[in-house]
Amino acid sequence: MSIPAHPVDIPDRVRALVPGMDLSAVWLNDAGGVTFRGAGDDDVVFVKLQPRGGETSVAAEVDRLRWASSFAAVPEVRSWGGDATHEWLVTTGMAGESAVSERGTRAPRRTVRAIGAGLRQWHERLPVDACPFTWEVPARIGAARARGIRVPAALHDAPAVDRLVVCHGDACAPNTLIDADGRWVGHVDVGASGRADRWADIAVAVMSLEWNFGPGWDAEFFAAYGIEPDPVRQTFYRALWNAT
Repeated sequence: MSIPAHPVDIPDRVRALVPGMDLSAVWLNDAGGVTFRGAGDDDVVFVKLQPRGGETSVAAEVDRLRWASSFAAVPEVRSWGGDATHEWLVTTGMAGESAVSERGTRAPRRTVRAIGAGLRQWHERLPVDACPFTWEVPARIGAARARGIRVPAALHDAPAVDRLVVCHGDACAPNTLIDADGRWVGHVDVGASGRADRWADIAVAVMSLEWNFGPGWDAEFFAAYGIEPDPVRQTFYRALWNAT
């Protein structure tokens, strides 16, 4: 996942979704998806365009966005749909920027603490007992199998649950939004969110810090989240993430 290093052509289908807006690509993911920012007439939107058959569908993300919006700051759905090869989602722009924007990477300590504090707020605010979605280990293994991925037998038995929460499902640093003061303001890319042990999120969030900010930031994250490291759960959920 990365911010585009070079200009990206704007597909006609994206222009048709937000006619008259100035468009630019702002994010690329490993599955071939592209997110575009559209601006015009005091309005900002984001258009996610992705190939069909990925780990999460746009329909799944729409359901989760609409549910989570009652409890946490997430993008508002404008429209969504698809054709034979691709699917798309148009959302209202939110305040703030990705934690891996230039602003975020200039002040890594502050940003890492915002990522930790923001993930803790996500876990505290979303009511696990009312959540209609799951991201628990059997569901993740089943979803991987449906995509033709064989998950090693050693990853079928998870450590005992520390605390069941509504996990974000992709708690990598780029999906945290921060404001001009470096504080957490919301999350994006919630298509996999659902009930799971909080370490399923924490392990991935910590793993992503080195990718985006370099080594040595784990302690800042754990202090901001308010938890001690758990090597056993971190190792398991990192391996499960990589396998699925």
